[in-house]
Amino acid sequence: MKIRDLTELAGRNLREALLRNSLTTMGIAVGVASLVAMLSLGVGLQELASKRLSSSGLFDAVFVAPRMNDRGFERDQRPSPGSGDHSRPLDQAAREQMAKLPNVVEVYPEIRFSTDILYAGNPYMSMVAGIPESARNGGAFDGMKGAFFSGPNADETILQIDFAKRLADNPDSLIGKEIVLRYAERQTLPAQSSADPPPDAKTKSAADSNLSSGFSVIPRQKKLRIIGIVETEPAAGFGGFGRGRVLIPEELAEKLSAAQSNDLRDILRGSSGAHNFASLTARVKAASDVKAAEDAIKAMGFSTFSLLDATKNLRLVFAVFDLLLGIFGSLALVVASLGIINTLVMAILERRREIGVLKALGASDRDVRKLFFAEAGAMGLLGGMLGVLIGWLLGQGITFGTNVYLQRRDLPAIQISSVPWWMIVGAISFSIAVSLAAGLYPASRAARLNPVEALRYE
Repeated sequence: MKIRDLTELAGRNLREALLRNSLTTMGIAVGVASLVAMLSLGVGLQELASKRLSSSGLFDAVFVAPRMNDRGFERDQRPSPGSGDHSRPLDQAAREQMAKLPNVVEVYPEIRFSTDILYAGNPYMSMVAGIPESARNGGAFDGMKGAFFSGPNADETILQIDFAKRLADNPDSLIGKEIVLRYAERQTLPAQSSADPPPDAKTKSAADSNLSSGFSVIPRQKKLRIIGIVETEPAAGFGGFGRGRVLIPEELAEKLSAAQSNDLRDILRGSSGAHNFASLTARVKAASDVKAAEDAIKAMGFSTFSLLDATKNLRLVFAVFDLLLGIFGSLALVVASLGIINTLVMAILERRREIGVLKALGASDRDVRKLFFAEAGAMGLLGGMLGVLIGWLLGQGITFGTNVYLQRRDLPAIQISSVPWWMIVGAISFSIAVSLAAGLYPASRAARLNPVEALRYE
């Protein structure tokens, strides 16, 4: 039997029992819709999490610290071969060396210091944090009120919403106004003369001598204009901007040379007046470049940390989540396959005489089997296409309802449903495969029908 004749016969048979076949096809569509809706939520949530985490700048960054700070990074890290037993200082020379590594976009220090903020004549204690220019495209600043820094050295600041509420009942009214930053500037003391030290100094220890050649602290003030209010805390936590409430450009923060907690620690450890960084962040072009940059920095003699392991665990969790959603969504499709079996078995009883005529005219068992397979496949194809459409509409409806709920609570809108092309193809293919499997028994039963008994059937 030719494919054209097979298609015409299958289409005519489906049209004859239109209501019953339509209901069976609708059952398949509902099963596919539940599968697509559940998987679209899993994929959408995964894309949302990946987008937010990637835009935060944590997955394309390597956090660097001296080896003396191993406990804060990697407990089992060992000095690399040839690096020696002593820790290499994390200074400007090391920063410049890291910046020359392949695929490294920028290297900036983590600058945080606690200080007084003057506003309307009243002092407020807060934490100031330097923000790199690359954070402009970070997800933390999406939906912020106001604007980002106009330049890397601009005398501007962005306030975190909690601190802004301390300054004014209406935080939005602060935009355009000025605050005064009172901080302690770190100035390195000049090097000691090579002349012999005074007699009383000869009895001092080497550590005491180092203490006398450290740095001085000078009180300073800096006027800053408030240009924005940010709801979230940008990249808070390890390797980020800490619990910064007053955010300023990174280059401006470096220019201020504000004294930080690690300065006193360096002096107590006997270092010279040279400034060392507590930690650095090396940002690369893409997450795939993190491993190479991390290995190269370790070879320089520093401790490193990245979130590659966390991303692997995150992908594993979402893979299991998608699998469970797919299993539960497939149950409705399995139930729909029972409807296909029932429909085709009833078609055999109604069309026994037709099957007998076909066999009498020379149709083989294989041709009859193909005819019933074609009918089952057609219902699977139509049900799959309709189910994908319904599933997509369900996902959009859930997204719309979720965004209405979020907007009532002054939260940004999100997209929690996603139907990629591979899901569309997979859902339709799975629908056809299930339909063909459901038609296996009715097709075999029709093919085994005796043509003589079929012609006698009334």
